[in-house]
Amino acid sequence: METSSAKIDIVQNLKQVKTLMLDALKKAERGGQDVTLVAVSKFHDASRIRPVLEAGHRTFGENRVQEAQEKWPDLRADFPDVQLHLIGPLQTNKVKQAVATFDVIESVDREKLARALAREFEASGRALPVFLQINTGEEPQKAGVMPLEADDFIQLCRNDLGLNVQGLMCIPPAAEEPALHFALLSKIAARNGLKCLSMGMSGDFATALELGATHVRVGTAIFGQR
Repeated sequence: METSSAKIDIVQNLKQVKTLMLDALKKAERGGQDVTLVAVSKFHDASRIRPVLEAGHRTFGENRVQEAQEKWPDLRADFPDVQLHLIGPLQTNKVKQAVATFDVIESVDREKLARALAREFEASGRALPVFLQINTGEEPQKAGVMPLEADDFIQLCRNDLGLNVQGLMCIPPAAEEPALHFALLSKIAARNGLKCLSMGMSGDFATALELGATHVRVGTAIFGQR
């Protein structure tokens, strides 16, 4: 069981993150109404998630389909207005489960997955909003479409496959200045008429907001270390 002091810490962390978000938006002369905080609850059990729900927050991110399937049904029963985002890699053999479990898929990173999602959306009648993952750092070990291929991939997903492409997502290289990658993602989105940008995590979400992020994925700053 989560202790009362730990619950208080998590809620205080949530409030602090939201305050820092408002400060960053004010600095960038942006309004906060178009920004979503995705509280990343991966590897945290229901006892740590529930205080955040009780504090009124409703948008969460998970990395793994199976983990989400195990812990979210009971939480959703108590908080049915939750919006659950898949932010981690998705294997094509888990597409059916993912579509049934999540409300938004942020990690569409290759054509094979995009086609599998299109088929499942049609079969299930549940066409989820998606974000396309761009590998802004062109890192061979990281998922995502290369920047030079991004325009064609966006066109394929949106026009050929009919996916509900809301925006783009990126994870900058750990050793590089994230602002450069956020600016690149914003540029790609703008020239393709996409308004949503999922970028920024616990260590750099303020910078991401200053550069146009509409969704920030924050885990450690809210829930603490795993």
